[in-house]
Amino acid sequence: MAKTEGKDGETAKKKGGFMKIVILAVVIVVAIGGGVAGGIYAMSSGMFGAKAAGHAEPAFERPRLVPKSEEKRVSAAGGEGGHGGESTGSRLPMGEGGDKYASTYFQLDKEFTANLRDSVHFVQVGIALSTPYDQRVVDNVKTHEIAVRSAILLALSDATEEQVFTVAGKRDLQIHLVHAINDVLKQKEGFGGIGNVYFTNFVVQ
Repeated sequence: MAKTEGKDGETAKKKGGFMKIVILAVVIVVAIGGGVAGGIYAMSSGMFGAKAAGHAEPAFERPRLVPKSEEKRVSAAGGEGGHGGESTGSRLPMGEGGDKYASTYFQLDKEFTANLRDSVHFVQVGIALSTPYDQRVVDNVKTHEIAVRSAILLALSDATEEQVFTVAGKRDLQIHLVHAINDVLKQKEGFGGIGNVYFTNFVVQ
């Protein structure tokens, strides 16, 4: 009996030693894996390299409001600035209440056609946009024109007969379109910038 118990004890010790080795190996693997994952995260987050050396990426620079003095003007003789160029002299609004900032206009290509909500009528409109900010806002509209056009069509299809047959309703629709377009630009670029929407053509059938 003593010999049997001795053998069982040795077997138990061997098993215990083997389990310790397995547990130690698992701990080492987990530690190595955690270290590798941490290193990858640190590199991707910029803790090493340019950011660690104090060279952070440049902060987002929002479009600049363009003062009235830099507004492009069209002279009576034809062309901008009287000589076919831009007029960038010190220009102020021509009367009280004039806009403090310049307006840059952009005509969207192709007219928009959409069915009205709960109606047999449909609307066909031409649309132009304006912004008091620099050219980057117009560039953003051009870059994301497909998404902008989709937002405009959705807004038009939500319009009612009351909106398209009255002046007040059309003004409300303009405001709705401004918000729809700016929502797209904010989603894509982090900044809207469209100040007004203008109808260059408006037909209801």
